[in-house]
Order: sequence, then structure tokens, then C-alpha cells
Amino acid sequence: MQINITLPDGSVRQYDQGVTAMQIAESISSGLARNVLSAKVNGEVWDASRSINEDAAISLLTWNDKEGKSTFWHSSAHLMAEALEALYPGVKLGIGPAIDNGFYYDIDLGGKTLSLSELPKIEQKMLELARQKNPFVRKEISKADAIAYFEEKGDQYKLELLEDLEDGQITFYEQGAFTDLCRGPHIPDTGKIKAVKLMNVAGAYWRGDEQRNMMTRVYGVSFQKQKELKEYLELLEEAKKRDHRKLGAELEIFMFSEKVGAGFPIWLPKGTALRTRLEDFLKKEQLKRGYKPVITPHVAKVDLYKTSGHYAKYGEDSFQPILTPREGEEYLLKPMNCPHHCEIYGHKPHSYRDLPLRIAEFGTVYRYEQSGELHGLTRVRGFTQDDAHIFCTPDQVKGEFLNVLDLTMQVIKKLGFEDFTAQISLRDPEAPDKYIGSKENWEKAERAIIEATEEVGLKTVTELGEAAFYGPKLDFMVKDALGRSWQLGTIQVDYNLPERFELEYIGSDNKPHRPVMIHRAPFGSMERFIGVLIEHCAGKFPLWLAPEQYALLPISERFADYAEQVKAKLEEYDIRGIIDNRSEKIGRKIRDAEVKKIPIMLIIGEQEVEEGKVSVRKQGDGDKGSMSIEEFVAYFKELAG
Repeated sequence: MQINITLPDGSVRQYDQGVTAMQIAESISSGLARNVLSAKVNGEVWDASRSINEDAAISLLTWNDKEGKSTFWHSSAHLMAEALEALYPGVKLGIGPAIDNGFYYDIDLGGKTLSLSELPKIEQKMLELARQKNPFVRKEISKADAIAYFEEKGDQYKLELLEDLEDGQITFYEQGAFTDLCRGPHIPDTGKIKAVKLMNVAGAYWRGDEQRNMMTRVYGVSFQKQKELKEYLELLEEAKKRDHRKLGAELEIFMFSEKVGAGFPIWLPKGTALRTRLEDFLKKEQLKRGYKPVITPHVAKVDLYKTSGHYAKYGEDSFQPILTPREGEEYLLKPMNCPHHCEIYGHKPHSYRDLPLRIAEFGTVYRYEQSGELHGLTRVRGFTQDDAHIFCTPDQVKGEFLNVLDLTMQVIKKLGFEDFTAQISLRDPEAPDKYIGSKENWEKAERAIIEATEEVGLKTVTELGEAAFYGPKLDFMVKDALGRSWQLGTIQVDYNLPERFELEYIGSDNKPHRPVMIHRAPFGSMERFIGVLIEHCAGKFPLWLAPEQYALLPISERFADYAEQVKAKLEEYDIRGIIDNRSEKIGRKIRDAEVKKIPIMLIIGEQEVEEGKVSVRKQGDGDKGSMSIEEFVAYFKELAG
């Protein structure tokens, strides 16, 4: 019997029932087949060796696909577990998933401590096993047989995992002498794993429960070529140099205080100047586009968030309610700004002639992230969103969405992020309970986003299950200078909150109608955006954004008065900088300005004073010659764009 296979380009090919993705790849090209790691079959990732028995749409996944990498790293976790069983007889295994950059496996060594010095030995064993090119074999198994297998091994962790599984949905994977409980998928064989580096050892509670056993978590990363591992490790070293936590402290951008509390950044003067300029840039653009600024409180009654649905969805991740002296009165630090903005819209009647109404706020929100998940500016407990909400009629949705899309792309490009992916984040059709609102409203919102992106020819990827609980969204996944991907700006279409808040406008038919709400935040979180920006530009901010755009460096104290005159003149042109009047040699002053990442150095000596000029030096680009103040201003404006 023949089945129809639809390929990503829309073409349809016929194959015998039972064909595998690998056989399909081989029918297209032997080179493609060599690179296939797994396949997406009707939206689900499968082993490339698994039989396909009915008509299907398939995509062949390689290292260049997120799911392909994930398959490779998950298989590497199994290879590490096999090596651990060989080296440490009696080891008990927990879970071993792929993560964003590699994989880990949680293990129980029966009280033994695994030291970092042992990792090279495990790496060597992994490579030895990989060279055997053992295939990963999927086996469906009954629950009774699975329990019997792990009871014989004495592995209580796998037995506990089996408790949550039903008969008929349990699979084992085997490679060589190793067998694991796993739903897969896996790469064709271990031989594809050519380079391995085990990165770290840490403690982890079983299933994340502090009341359970502390296990040993071994982190690793693997590649298909030794050259790729070498490049990755070099990238990690560069990332350490660019770490925004390190540079943020060195450049005096922000700080944390134990007395203030973990996860609450304090912006120092230079960081405040940087952040204010980012905000001013966006505020200016928003005013041009008809946004009206608003300010809302940091707290509200719990009932507000019960109405919006945020309390049910964010309650566990929010700070506990604040009790007032009045009995039964509870307030909550706001986890989102949108409920407040719904109240602004609803405080007076609206006609269709009033719409769209665009309101914007740099609003600070609070979520109680677990301490182990906090990370500098990129994961905090209090953060400010460049939030705006547009209330419009259904026929205005596409136009408003396109306007927001244009603004978001302008912001991203202004900050030098040229490499980005627009991700359409839709609901998971298999998990309707995760979302609020009717199926009809969801379909309208999803269609609006898809049509708008198609209209401007924006290249997108689609991810199921990544929508907000109240609506689908377009997320901007930005790649930094090191090739790492970050989710920054977002645009969301929401038919549900206007329903929950009973928002209305009077239409041209003199009847009440429900507005549509568009949520948007081009920066996302100011904290996260600045953290990513610091690492992207290694602390060398674009000239227009730099807290200190120049440093005036007098060669001696005799030229201090002239330096003050130059600074005053440059301030007239809104060019900001500092004077280094220390009694240090000019070489030391230049080096210190370089370390502080100040873009331009203006050196003043006797000749410069006599001629009414400054000697210009650019960060990373050396001397630019002597210029009059007017010539320097022109040069500066050209650099600043």
C-alpha cells in the first residue's frame, strides 16, 4: 500500500507504507541523508528510523534545526548515561533531557561525590562508546515489563517515573548495552557524536522538590565535529568577557544589594542615563504615532487580577498578597500592566470614532522568580516593561498590528540587532486548559497575526504552545554578536481581556461592540534588553546611547580651564562627556578611558590650546587628527548617525 508524503515545499511524493524518514531522505539525496538527525512527522518529532504508516507531512531535521540539535543532545545524554553505568556500576539514573546549550543527566551515585577531575574520564568513555556506532533502537513495552526491568535493576527513580505513564504509551530506547525509559526521539546511531565536553557538576533535587533526594547533575555539550566544539568553547570564553554582570559592575551601570533583596537591580547614574535615553527614544517615536502616556500604581486589589485571569495564571509566581489594616482587603504587586490599562479604557464611554486608543507606560511589574533562576538583569523579580495597549475595532486590527510591527523593527535595528527571527507563537491545540477565551476569538487573533506578517513579507517561524494565556503573539528572537538567541520585543492580539473587563464602544450602528486589544513591548523588559545589549556590544554602546560620549584628557593641569571651555561648548550641542583632570600621564588616561569603553577621547595639550582645537582619538580606531570644535561636532554627528 502506498502513502502520500508532503514535503516542506508542498510537493507530494508516494512511498510504500512503513517508509522511514531516513529512506525518504535517501530518495532525495545521499548527502541530505547523511545530515538527517530526526524528522518532524505531522508536527511531532520522530526518530528518522521510525516507520510511517499513513499519509503525513514531514520535515527532515538536521543540526541546523532547533529540534535536530535537541535530538542530538538528548541522544548524547543517553550516551553519557551509558558511560556512567560502565564506569560507576550501580549508579541510579533520573532524567536526562536536552537543554538550550547541550544536555544533562541527574544521577544518584549512592552517596559518592563526583568531582570535576573525573569528567575527562567520562568524556573518553563516551567517545569510545560512540565509535561503536550503535543504533538507537525504539521499543514499545508494556508497563508490567517496564516495571519488572527496573525492579531488577533496583532503580527507584525510573519506577517512580513509570507511575505517571499509562500502558500503551511506554517506550524503551537501547543503544549497545544500555537501555533507558524514554519517549525519544533519538539520532540514528552513536557514531554521529564525534566531540564531547562535560561542562559542570551540580546538585539537583529529584523532580525539583527540596524534600526529595539530592542528586548529582552532570552537564555536557556535544557536536558532530571537533572543530565545532573548539569554536563553541572559544565562544564561551568570549561570552565570559562580555558577561553583563561583570561589565555592568565595571562600567558602573547597575548593582545589587542583599539588603534591598535578590532580583531587584539598582540603576547607578551611568546606567540611569543609558536607560533614560532608551526610554526617551521610544517615547519620542510613540508620540509621533499617537500614543498617550499614562502612569499606573505598582499595586492593585487582588480582585483586579482575578478579573483579568492573571491571579490564576501568575498567582504562584507572584509575591504574596499585601494585607491592609482593613479586614479582608488584599493588594498585590502588579504582575502585568494590562489590567490597569483596561481600567483606564473602561473609565468612560467610547465611540468607534475614538478608536484606536493607544496608551503607553514604562510600567514596573513584579514576579517572584525562584532564587536559583535569577540571573543578573536578564532574570529579575522587578522589571520595567515598555508597555502599550491599543484598543481598536476588529477592522483596525491589521493596520494597528502593522504599525506596531514597523515600530518594533525600527527599535531592533536602531540598537544594531540585524539578525532576528519573528516567531508566531500560537496556542497548543492539545492543551486548551492553558488558555482563556473562546476558540472563535483565538482563531480570529491568530489569523490577524499571520495575515499581517504575510502582508509585509516578514519571514517567520511558528511555535505551537508559546502563546500568552490570553492571546497569540509575535515574538522577536534576536541574535546577539555571539550568535545567541534572545526573546526581546513582543506583539500580542487579545480578544479575551476586553471580554473579561466588559469593555465596549458604540459602533456606527449605535450598538455596543467589544474592542480588540493589542499588547506590545518593543524592548520587552528594560532590564533584560539592557543586559542583552551590554553583552551584544561588549559594553561599547552606540555613540548616541553611551552614558559618556567623550572624555576630555588634558595633558597637564595647565590646560584644565580650556578643557572646561570645550566641555561647555559641546554641551550646547547636547554632546555629553567628562574631563579627566587627574595628575596622571596621558598614556594612563587614554588606557583608563579605553577600559571604561568611552567612545571618543579628546586630548588637549599646548598646541591644541593655541589653535583652539582638540586632538581626537576613537575607541578601537586610533588617532583621527586635530579638529576645531566645529569640525569635531560635524564629525560626531556623522558618527552618531
